[in-house]
Amino acid sequence: MSFLRRTLDSIHPHVTEGGKHQRFYALYEAVDTIFYSPADVNKGRNHVRDGIDLKRVMIYVWLAAMPCVAVGCYNVGLQANSVMASMGVTELVGWRGDILAFFGIGFDPNSIFDNFWHGFWYWFPIYATVFIVGGFWEVLFASVRGHEINEGFFVTSILFSLIVPATLPLWQAALGISFGIVIGKEVFGGTGKNFLNPALTARAFLYFAYPAQISGDAVWVAVDGYTGATALSVAAQGGVQALTDAGFSIQQSLTGYIAGSIGETSLIAIGIGALFLLATKIASWRIMLGVAVGVLVTSGLFNIIGSDTNPMFGLPPHWHFVIGGLAFGMVFMATDPVSASMTDTGRFWYGVLIGLMTVLIRVVNPAFPEGIMLAILFANLFAPLIDWFVVQANVKRRALRYAA
Repeated sequence: MSFLRRTLDSIHPHVTEGGKHQRFYALYEAVDTIFYSPADVNKGRNHVRDGIDLKRVMIYVWLAAMPCVAVGCYNVGLQANSVMASMGVTELVGWRGDILAFFGIGFDPNSIFDNFWHGFWYWFPIYATVFIVGGFWEVLFASVRGHEINEGFFVTSILFSLIVPATLPLWQAALGISFGIVIGKEVFGGTGKNFLNPALTARAFLYFAYPAQISGDAVWVAVDGYTGATALSVAAQGGVQALTDAGFSIQQSLTGYIAGSIGETSLIAIGIGALFLLATKIASWRIMLGVAVGVLVTSGLFNIIGSDTNPMFGLPPHWHFVIGGLAFGMVFMATDPVSASMTDTGRFWYGVLIGLMTVLIRVVNPAFPEGIMLAILFANLFAPLIDWFVVQANVKRRALRYAA
């Protein structure tokens, strides 16, 4: 019996689980299971398929995202401090400036310390907001339905905070995560029953509801009045030549020191997270491989076809991987075990569909240069159908084998 339940029983010994205060027990259990083991656990070996539980899975994904958090905070501060230095600005107005001044943190773009903590105070408020708001919705639905809370919002909150601009208003972050949790997950029954990725659902909602704060050239560097295009936007306008003329390089994308969403810019940090998820068998390598194959094949076909009016036709496959959110989406979003395909063969083709749709949206759609978000949500809808075809193919092969 859990600590909080023992406390509640000592205060209200007359209350039973089947009584009128059942919802209060559910609320206490929802909060309690975050810190302690669940009250009801399986004592036997039946239904046990692995030594890992949902809580550990979520913690592993959370840990895998930490390199992206560290590099993201540093890069946000680096971009801001570099622009401030070029503009001759030596102080930051507002509550963030007050916090940095209180701790004696400056704005030197050559200081790792200054860069990291400047960026941290852009990322952390977003993360804290979505964590608190997302946790509120999780606890609320758990208490109303009378079941234990799960740790799904740990992953949803950290991933959402990494796929948005550092300048995102906090009230929009709260509104977006509310839409993602409630509409993208809870209305379908909660974790394990949703068919859309909640973090991507939240970002898609913000993109279409508040495009000025989630896209454009003025949201990627945390300096008021400064506009700077991302590498993907530059490529959409002029292809590889425009990237070269603007000073973008593969090395910058590998390290992550370019403008973009908080945690999507560093291929090295994403790669570290990918290796951790693959080593712990949390993420499916078949999905990652499928995405890579889809991107390589589709972009290669566009390169062969060519275009005199659309420079994205000539963008080589390797550039697709190092600009925008493709790598982050491939590792952390596409591999979501709930909204992805369940069969091994289905996972590969699910990934191929994501890679194909990502390049297709990037190249053909003139209004939306980034395609990974919509591609994953689109593939989420087709994941059950992909599994159905795989299962039917297996059934037919088995029937032919036994018939022979």
